[in-house]
Amino acid sequence: MREVAAMAAAVVAVALLFSIVVNGPAFANADTDPNDASVLRAMFSSLNSPSQLTKWSSSGGDPCGESWKGVTCSGNRVTEIKLSSLGLSGSMGFQLDQLKSVTTFDISNNNLGNQLPYQLPQNVQRLNLAGNGFSGGLPYSISQMTSLKYLNVSHNQFQGQVNDMFGSLSSLSILDFSFNSLAGNLPQSFSSLSSMSKMFLQNNQFTGTINALANLPLDNLNVENNRFTGWIPQQLKGINSIQTNGNSWSSGPAPPPPPGTPPASKPNRNHKSGGSNSHSNGGGSDDGSGKSGIGGGAVAGIVISILIIGAIVAFFVVKRKPRRTISDIEKSNNHPFAPLAMQEVQEIKSIQTSPRTPTIAMKTLDTPIAVNLRPPPVDYHKTINEDDESGKPIVPAKKVNIAQIKATRYSIADLQMATDSFSVENRLGEGSFGRVYRAQFEDGKVLAVKKISSSALRNPEDFLDIVSEISRLQHPNVVELVGYCSEYRQHLLVYEFHKNGSLHDLLHLSDEYNNPLTWNSRVKIALGTARALEYLHEVCSPSVVHKTLKSANILLDSELNPHLSHAGLASLIPAGDQALNHNSGSGYGAPEVAMSGQHTIKSDVYSFGVAMLELLTGRKPFDSSRPRSEQSLVRWATPQLHDIDALSKMVDPALKGLYPVKSLSRFADVIALCVQLEPEFRPPMSEVVEALVRLVQRANMSKRTFGNDQGDNADAKDYGP
Repeated sequence: MREVAAMAAAVVAVALLFSIVVNGPAFANADTDPNDASVLRAMFSSLNSPSQLTKWSSSGGDPCGESWKGVTCSGNRVTEIKLSSLGLSGSMGFQLDQLKSVTTFDISNNNLGNQLPYQLPQNVQRLNLAGNGFSGGLPYSISQMTSLKYLNVSHNQFQGQVNDMFGSLSSLSILDFSFNSLAGNLPQSFSSLSSMSKMFLQNNQFTGTINALANLPLDNLNVENNRFTGWIPQQLKGINSIQTNGNSWSSGPAPPPPPGTPPASKPNRNHKSGGSNSHSNGGGSDDGSGKSGIGGGAVAGIVISILIIGAIVAFFVVKRKPRRTISDIEKSNNHPFAPLAMQEVQEIKSIQTSPRTPTIAMKTLDTPIAVNLRPPPVDYHKTINEDDESGKPIVPAKKVNIAQIKATRYSIADLQMATDSFSVENRLGEGSFGRVYRAQFEDGKVLAVKKISSSALRNPEDFLDIVSEISRLQHPNVVELVGYCSEYRQHLLVYEFHKNGSLHDLLHLSDEYNNPLTWNSRVKIALGTARALEYLHEVCSPSVVHKTLKSANILLDSELNPHLSHAGLASLIPAGDQALNHNSGSGYGAPEVAMSGQHTIKSDVYSFGVAMLELLTGRKPFDSSRPRSEQSLVRWATPQLHDIDALSKMVDPALKGLYPVKSLSRFADVIALCVQLEPEFRPPMSEVVEALVRLVQRANMSKRTFGNDQGDNADAKDYGP
């Protein structure tokens, strides 16, 4: 016992000495964390090195120690950046996500009128980007800011539909989207903003209803001057301040809710905001100069010391506890897993008896989509009825709660009528997972229906797991899952339909009636596809490996924006199963996949590089009709990617020389990084996105250079959301 005590005392002494050594500089004047300092220097350079940012430097300096203007620190980490109303121009750079300790970021009321960086500080609590003239769409990285309490992007030029990306922002209490050009229906994930007290949506072009806001604990709501329709929810009429003028509200009493709808929960109007207590019109902010005092570092050092000592003491206490033998456990509980088993039984029982179980979560933005309910064809001998046990799909309640699937459930009868009994005339294509059909419903909506083949779906009970996972994927460059069907041993997925078909078709099946893709369109497609992969790899948790990336799975809408299909279907390809591996011999497969059959996010990066090489050259990844030395696109093209003369000869002849040489060279550099033989040397998709964004911003986008195909404009904002 004396030895143990002596050892504990010695360890405590060492811990205290270590704490003093490590935290000693914090008691004085700590230098800035090298990573934070590097990001601020790059930011200063991107902002065109403005003189108003006193003490800032692009080549050295200590932001915390030298009290850079607008920078606040705690210890050696930058925690606040407040640069409001300083007349700044340029851009903020592409490294802001490296500022791990920044909780306040305010760069409002400046002249940064370009596309907002895709990556922003992820642990920020107050984000103010108002009054800068930002255009394009809101970055999806906002969906990862789980600590965010205040978000202000007002008085900019943001446009398009707001992504459904607010499901994890339960701490957000003040949101200001006012005075932009945002359009479309409100994202359904607004209903998850359980701390929301003030919301400003005025002066946009929003449409649909505001039902998603009905149960939020709001005390201040402004939705004036939009294009909202429907009725104002009764729950919102009692809040402290609501402004609704300038919309097309329905008159008369609101219709009753559909039968079986649970009563609306009354929001807690006494909720206290965790964010700022006052709304800042136009994005005003406090003076941002100065740094934190010495006390923060000292307290941190003491806390660390106490934690180390506590951990050591706890270690020795635990070590002294006698270990229970197997016989002891058997005596105390003959069935050690019985409580767990009982808990599982109770959970399953509660699911089975829950009144919500029969309810299917419709994939709608405001009101439920009217599902085609025409009677089934005459040759059907059974009625398609959810209450008919013979017609119900096998639902493994232990694995999936159908009510949590964010997609509409269709019946076989619905899809048969919409596809004309899956006629050959409506067949769009066929792949390793099954055939795809065009489906037109009575309301005029056109969708794509994929029939999963029995050979691809080894275990039918896994189908609802797959549907549940795919329905959670929400990104503007990922094809949206609209619905599904699981009846009579048939398994179908219903997707949004894109009339321009796939990139493969546009590159290789074009005829004299189709205009070739201009350089502007090709870069747009590359950037949008890169953003889709970045979302799957780096935003989704756990990461989603696509496995089947190729030009045939990059679909194009009417404005030539790319939408990546087959996302989430990777589980249908067992590891090492080359029979279902589309990459085998196709030219898209990474070298390591051919050897091991194992797919990773790095093999996805390789496949992306091949698709982009296809986009650059207009050639197929593998073409047996060409001379042997040119059959493999990667082998033929890679040695020439850094030779500008050879590169100009590789470019798709359909471009007729209409491209900027510098952009071509930079695009080739990105491709070369992606198709490297060693997986560890391929860049993450976030770096690919940054490189392509820089390419767009630097390009000289003149109409003479790019042409004017459909969906093309000369601005960087048009290169995807």
